[in-house]
Amino acid sequence: MENSALEKLRYPIGKFIIPEIYSSEYLNNKIAEIASFPERLKKEVIDLTEEQLETPYRQNGWTIRQVVHHCADSHLNCFIRIKWSLTEDKPVIKAYHEDRWAELHDNTTMPIQPTLSFLEGLHFRLAYLMNSLSEANLEKSFIHPEHNAAFQLKEIIGTYAWHGNHHLAHITELKKQKGW
Repeated sequence: MENSALEKLRYPIGKFIIPEIYSSEYLNNKIAEIASFPERLKKEVIDLTEEQLETPYRQNGWTIRQVVHHCADSHLNCFIRIKWSLTEDKPVIKAYHEDRWAELHDNTTMPIQPTLSFLEGLHFRLAYLMNSLSEANLEKSFIHPEHNAAFQLKEIIGTYAWHGNHHLAHITELKKQKGW
């Protein structure tokens, strides 16, 4: 497969672009995207058949089932990272091997409904917590050991809004391609 075509399949909405300014409007919009993600995801996947859930969004990519479960895994880690950042001084977070998590039995075989329900509660809490962050809290950060870099909470809001939209686009693009 041509590199640009593969890149479009891997990043259907493009890679995350860091904004020049984390304005209140930008952050509010991203928190709203995070809050609405579970409902938008559910709308796209709830009526899919088992065969469709087992379809990878690209060659050598995850199945739709794995994408749904990955979003829960990833966004749970986001929630924990925010909590650590609010309660510790620049904590070094624990990285995880998302590719290995995606291959675990629950991610490859479990029905998606429990994960969709989990995402509803998790995203409610994420948005609630994010909406409560003061200017000082938005500047708090954690250290990611893979990057050996600090990430501020205001950055995390944008990154995880993008992350949900990124994986949602994997699903919607596959549905368009397959005519589902």
